[in-house]
Amino acid sequence: MPANAMSTRTATHQYPGHRRSVARARDDLRRQLVQWRIGGELAYDAEVLLSELATNAVNARTLPGREILVEVTLAEGELRIEVADASDEQPVLRHAGEWDEGGRGLVLVEALAEEWGVGSREGVGKVVWAVLKLPGQEGS
Repeated sequence: MPANAMSTRTATHQYPGHRRSVARARDDLRRQLVQWRIGGELAYDAEVLLSELATNAVNARTLPGREILVEVTLAEGELRIEVADASDEQPVLRHAGEWDEGGRGLVLVEALAEEWGVGSREGVGKVVWAVLKLPGQEGS
């Protein structure tokens, strides 16, 4: 059955707010995408998006010990990646200078994602999300 004909599928994982969690989240995403038979450029783009969103969540100004929540949903010809953290600080799209070590994450998100945004989270914090269209779904 093609991925775009499937019902909604969701995978959710919670990680400590630590830098090592970004690699764990990528590993979990890779395994999930294999199960959903998603590969190639879409899988690569999804991994880059998750890396950037999870890195921002880990770096968010929040209380030590707070966790990040990653949810990946496959539905209606789209792959949606959400990363929630306990910080109310909104991400800022900025253009890093040539020698800056950081500041390129959301530029990558904007370039790769069909759309992306920030929403409130029930309780404390925010959710940053990005959407990728499955191949053959453009313009639908």
